[in-house]
Amino acid sequence: METELALDGRAALDNALAMCRRSGKWPSLALMVISQVLALSLWFSASVVIVDLQADRHLTAMHAGLFTSLVQAGFVVGTLVSAWFGLADRIDPRRFFAASAFVAGAVNAVMMLIDPASAAALILRFAVGICMAGIYPVGMRLAATWARGDAGLLVGLLVGALTLGSAMPHLAHALGGLDWHFTLAATSLAAVVSAGTILLAGIGPNLTSPVRFKPDCALKVWTTPTLRLVLLGYLGHMWEIYAMWAWIAAFLLASFRISIGGAEAELYARLGAFATIGAGAAGCLLGGLIADRKGRTTVAIWAMAVSGSCALITGSLLAAPPWLVMAVCIVWGISVVADSAQFSASTVELSEPSLVGTMLTVQTSLGFLLTLFNIHLLPWLVAQVGWGYAFAFLAPGPFLGIWAMARLRVHPRAERA
Repeated sequence: METELALDGRAALDNALAMCRRSGKWPSLALMVISQVLALSLWFSASVVIVDLQADRHLTAMHAGLFTSLVQAGFVVGTLVSAWFGLADRIDPRRFFAASAFVAGAVNAVMMLIDPASAAALILRFAVGICMAGIYPVGMRLAATWARGDAGLLVGLLVGALTLGSAMPHLAHALGGLDWHFTLAATSLAAVVSAGTILLAGIGPNLTSPVRFKPDCALKVWTTPTLRLVLLGYLGHMWEIYAMWAWIAAFLLASFRISIGGAEAELYARLGAFATIGAGAAGCLLGGLIADRKGRTTVAIWAMAVSGSCALITGSLLAAPPWLVMAVCIVWGISVVADSAQFSASTVELSEPSLVGTMLTVQTSLGFLLTLFNIHLLPWLVAQVGWGYAFAFLAPGPFLGIWAMARLRVHPRAERA
């Protein structure tokens, strides 16, 4: 009797899931976006509490930087391993996402039980990064199965989810009374919830088996002129974005401690960082809509021109009136990510169909490897020359990207993008 009830319950659950998955394109995409936002809140979950941990546990600057850079390193490793073994081919992508999100949430929660200054904490951050490889790229793939002439918009939605998810820990930290335990608990719970919501999403009609990673063809991302230009643009974009995301809260805190002072400075800095990074979600959506109509190089050039200019001037606003600092930071937050989806979309459109998977894997891996250097470089520059020159050091990245996208724009094969 109990066995029959259990089987009936399992059948009812399977039927409910099947009905949700047949819900259509936009309900499924909404579920994907929600799941991405919740799961990707883990990316900076430990990074946003660095100031508190440095005071409470006496973390070194190197240890603090590793809280972010090891997630990047884990993501690179996880992406390469997933592509090499074709895991997304062998596993339902929704289940792959769900398993990755659940494990990542559990690993992140363990951080509350150990000394954050220990080597074990760094290993856990690396493990979270590995899990991210089963969340962000897999979500992008799921969204692409629904694309019908609106790939720029759909990719923009998922990059926007990454952006908003990256901002969420700042909001959680502010709402939790600047308690680092609350921030880790909230983001861990969000990831576990996302493991359930993604299972309700449907798969679109465009599902195809992505090509397995092909090491012998990896050099084509550089030897093919159009792909080389996209890669250079992407590397310029990555030179700026993650260093900015990782340290904008520290800049705002330094500025508000002078202009506002008192205990409120940190609260306003957290809310300001959330607004700065979270505003990028609007930039992703707007960039995707425009790119599908006006071209990917157009969006990328204008976005990088604005973000590069913000990198040059933001640091000089240290201690300026808070409204002025936040206005410039929000413009930077919107523009720094508005071009992001266009590099991936351009690579898809300009690659040989049989090599799309390989080209995306190499491009993503190189971009995140670059961030490992910059995330550690920026705080060192702040200590040496101050915020003004430190943030200005990020500007050459987007300006390199502008040059690359301008060259791509006049290339005979650019029409395909």
